[in-house]
Amino acid sequence: MPSTALSERAARAALAVHHAPHQVAAHLAHHSAQDVWQYGVDHDASGRLAQYRPREELANAQLTCHFVIPSDDEWPAALADLGDHCPLGLWVRGHEHLPRLTGRAVAVTGNRTPTPQALTTTKAFATAVAGAGHTVTSTLSYGVDSTAHRAAALTGHATLAVLPRGLDRAHPHDHAQLLSSIPASGGAVVSLVKPGTEASGTTLKASATLLAALVRAVVLIEAVDSFVPAMQTAEVAADLHRPLLVAPPTHDVRADGNFRLLAQERAVLVPGPADVLAALS
Repeated sequence: MPSTALSERAARAALAVHHAPHQVAAHLAHHSAQDVWQYGVDHDASGRLAQYRPREELANAQLTCHFVIPSDDEWPAALADLGDHCPLGLWVRGHEHLPRLTGRAVAVTGNRTPTPQALTTTKAFATAVAGAGHTVTSTLSYGVDSTAHRAAALTGHATLAVLPRGLDRAHPHDHAQLLSSIPASGGAVVSLVKPGTEASGTTLKASATLLAALVRAVVLIEAVDSFVPAMQTAEVAADLHRPLLVAPPTHDVRADGNFRLLAQERAVLVPGPADVLAALS
């Protein structure tokens, strides 16, 4: 007869739907994910958790992508740097490629509505990073990020994408072909949320943090100095002591984030592709 015991994978997937990692980190340090989930069910006065079906939900979601957990060989060890905010698991398309991709991952990110100069810089930097054997990692978003993926792909190298929504659809939606092409070309796409989950302010912030944690370094091409995903990634990278490499800012308001990070000496100026590669060596 099939086992009725809840697996660690199903328990972690269920916990991830209902809790932020830091809310259960202390419990998971001393108890199994299955026990933590059951404790939550038993003490949930609303009855909402009791109505959730972890096995069925996981099985349905894994028709789209795989749920990777810390005990898997594919799990990116660098995520431990997030401490109590380390994800409970990752939804992944192309999960078998993760260890190879994350070992030399470098984020190339920036504005969704960049200047033409920023797009030119993105193509040059992403081409050089990919050509040197690093995994260009970004978010599929308009502007700098999708340009970085496409430039790296033209060199014949696989990329890694981090999405703020479920992997059943692209974000933005009209980048569906780009989403499909990444795992098909030996790359991977990851998300913190299960298929069917739409992007929100919360998921955008969390995925920007995930992007910074997954990579060896962040290359910021151009960013507005406000709460935008690229600046969130840059700030987290600096906090995690990941090298933060900043392209020369244009004299456009869209580059004021670059100016601030350089003025605060939280980032290193990289005038050209050769400087990026030197910083990564």
